Amino acid sequence: MQDGTLLASTEVPTPSTALSMARRALAGQDLQRFEAVTLHQITYASNGRRIQGWLALPPARTGTYPAIIFNRGGSGPRGALTSEAAMQIIGTYAAWGFVVVASNYRGVGGSEGDVEEWGAGDVDDAMALLPLLDGFGYVDPDRIGLIGGSRGGMMAFQMLARTDRFRAAATFGAPTMIDREAESAYIRRTMQKHLPPNAVEHVEAARRSVLNWAETLCRTTPLLLLHGTGDRRVPAEHALQLGLRLQALQHPYKLVMYDHADHVLAGRRNESNADIRWWMDHYVNERSPLPRTGPHGA
Repeated sequence: MQDGTLLASTEVPTPSTALSMARRALAGQDLQRFEAVTLHQITYASNGRRIQGWLALPPARTGTYPAIIFNRGGSGPRGALTSEAAMQIIGTYAAWGFVVVASNYRGVGGSEGDVEEWGAGDVDDAMALLPLLDGFGYVDPDRIGLIGGSRGGMMAFQMLARTDRFRAAATFGAPTMIDREAESAYIRRTMQKHLPPNAVEHVEAARRSVLNWAETLCRTTPLLLLHGTGDRRVPAEHALQLGLRLQALQHPYKLVMYDHADHVLAGRRNESNADIRWWMDHYVNERSPLPRTGPHGA
């Protein structure tokens, strides 16, 4: 099976819980567009495995659509995207006018695989969503963005070191320096649970820490870094240190630290969604030129 081959797709009714939440948070055309999104459970090929995922289609319109790949966070069965979670997250992005795909990665959520790899082979599963999108005639292959939360943000950094396909990327709550955390830290212990028995722990931690190889990130993909200052799982310093590194590299980026916000930006959801939407609209949908970097102006 060629990576990215669509093996199955089933339309799923919009979960009532997702609709109820949307009706409390949205109004007018925003609500109408969300209610018009269609959600599909998909199966696609990656490294010879059948991987489960989700596809959200925006309200009908003519021409081709821009697209977004969303990398979920979490680990284990509880981290897998259900129809409710998928609709709440990628359904929101689809309502903005994007085709959105998300993977549940190998070893979890109904996907084939003996184990969940957490920053290793699962990155291949996310990368395989690119040829999947290329196979959709209604997707513009030149307008694709990337969004990743937590573990999914860590994976997004690895993807940005492997391809120049993304016009823009955004992460929230993403670990950037796991190797600099104490072995007792939450994010490091989470990684340790998913390492094979013969793994060298400090080597694997460094490989998952973008601060060690930030210079390899695609320079034509502007990066939006979002983080809550109250994040207990991944300290806010992870985003701050990456922002400082990107500044030194003159890599196009924007760093937003939300006060009183936690790991998933609760309490700042509307504000952070607005920031992500602008970033995706500006650089992906509208193909705006890269921002100027380095010292300039008065």
